[in-house]
Amino acid sequence: QVQLVESGGGSVQAGGSLRLSCAASGYTYSRDCMGWFRQAPGKERERVAGIFTGVGTTYYADSVKGRFTISQDNTQHTLYLQMNSLKPEDSAMYYCAADTRWGRPCPRDPREYKDWGQGTQVTVSS
Repeated sequence: QVQLVESGGGSVQAGGSLRLSCAASGYTYSRDCMGWFRQAPGKERERVAGIFTGVGTTYYADSVKGRFTISQDNTQHTLYLQMNSLKPEDSAMYYCAADTRWGRPCPRDPREYKDWGQGTQVTVSS
């Protein structure tokens, strides 16, 4: 089992930046897909960024391409999400997730992920 703890959320004005962190512990070596998901009130949870940890292949939702960057620090077992040029529509609870895919592409469907953090709130004001 893998434990995930997010941090770094907060309130910013539109155009601002935030950096989310996800500290992983436990059997981290068994998880080769990690991702950042978000869920706004009344909306479905969606993946905004993902990474295949073995080779560093990254995935982004069209809505955040060019603004968000997912990265990992394997020595610290930490996943990051750098969010720039934030927009009010980016406001949501952000979650870190992990799963074992044995080299298969990392899925976008949140139901495919085994481990989840508790989430960190991001609020962007106009």
